[in-house]
Amino acid sequence: MTLTVKAAALSGFVQTLKALDAILDKAVEQAETRKIQPEVLLSARLAPDMLAFTRQIQLCCDFAKNAVARLSGGENPRFPDEEKSFPELKERIAKTLAFVAAADGAALDAGLAREVTFPRGPSATVTMTGEAYLTRFAIPNFYFHATTAYDILRQNGFQIGKQDFLLGVFDA
Repeated sequence: MTLTVKAAALSGFVQTLKALDAILDKAVEQAETRKIQPEVLLSARLAPDMLAFTRQIQLCCDFAKNAVARLSGGENPRFPDEEKSFPELKERIAKTLAFVAAADGAALDAGLAREVTFPRGPSATVTMTGEAYLTRFAIPNFYFHATTAYDILRQNGFQIGKQDFLLGVFDA
């Protein structure tokens, strides 16, 4: 049996995005209990030179949707980076999940063999095979930003654990 892009990557994107959505709910609930303005958390970061929580969620969504669009050769929707609240971040996750769910499996698999060109910074591009792009760039970046968002909340004392991050792993 051949492993498909949907099985190898998109299922993990969906699971992790759903987990992030649930983690956002827990963060809001715990912030209210602890009398912390939720907006304060949106600008939290692990280190002064790292991106803030909001940007981590935005990038996590971007890596999922960009991978789908670039591999399938389809239209890549633009999501302006304007989220300023937890509900807006949840909406971004929902839009990303809808886009990923609509992906054409055959087009994704075909995209592994062709070259993918994507921006690297404001003035450069990189070209690699779709397979290399997915396995060495898109997937690692997706999980880096998902984990960093999770870690920002943990650093701020929020009670979330590994089972929250792995939400849905054991659902059959």
